[in-house]
Amino acid sequence: MTYFGFLAIFIGPPLVFLVISNWRMRQQPFPARLSAFGPFSVVLAHILVALLYTTPWDNYLVASGVWWYEPSLVTGLTLGWVPIEEYTFFIVQTLMTGLWLIWLARKIEPAHGEIASHPGLRWVSTIILGMLWGLSVIILATGWQPGTYLALILVWALPPIMLQTAFGADILWGYRRLVLPGFILPTLYLSLADTFAIRSGTWTIDPLQTTGLHFPGGLPVEEFTFFLVTNLLISFGTTLVLARESQGRVSPSLLEKIIKFTGLQKYEQTLR
Repeated sequence: MTYFGFLAIFIGPPLVFLVISNWRMRQQPFPARLSAFGPFSVVLAHILVALLYTTPWDNYLVASGVWWYEPSLVTGLTLGWVPIEEYTFFIVQTLMTGLWLIWLARKIEPAHGEIASHPGLRWVSTIILGMLWGLSVIILATGWQPGTYLALILVWALPPIMLQTAFGADILWGYRRLVLPGFILPTLYLSLADTFAIRSGTWTIDPLQTTGLHFPGGLPVEEFTFFLVTNLLISFGTTLVLARESQGRVSPSLLEKIIKFTGLQKYEQTLR
């Protein structure tokens, strides 16, 4: 199965469904408490961030042999060490998870009652994640090879997640009816799809740089972790930016400046 074939089979159908469904519901009022910004603009901004933040890390993984691609199953067009298909995946995963969250927000009550500020929750959650990040750094520093891929995932993903929890773990907990299905379902779906891709040889994970722990079906625990943290980043970030409760915690809004600078607000108006 080619990489673009994987994207067409596993990402194409749910993405088309979400695009059409959100388009049909575009006139339906979006929850007022999640209307700090236009939801589509926020998703587009996350795609930009995903490309900028993920590209150097992913290139390092391929260059260092943590994983590689079957040459006959990719186009051969690369930016750096990474095939163009991988950059496409950054975009469509962020778009799929973001549109899924927007769809959910219109289908369920995102939160009950007022969300109280809980600095303790923000501190505790961030400290726990910080300890996990520190352990990952130690694994890389000591050169324990079986922990390389997992540690690289956590060292890369946890800092922005810690920023999100430090800023609004209490807000995210208040919106848990939206956030939990917002990242759990895409994580499970992409993990299942990845199992097929690995079995078909679309990409290969270096067994020497992984723990050797697998889920039923053969999915390495590292791949599940990757989909978990990336969907956390998307769902946490999108919810925090959209939530009205966030507005009192940041001034001026950095995202608003980005949206105005990049012209994303025009895309929002077009989609509406």
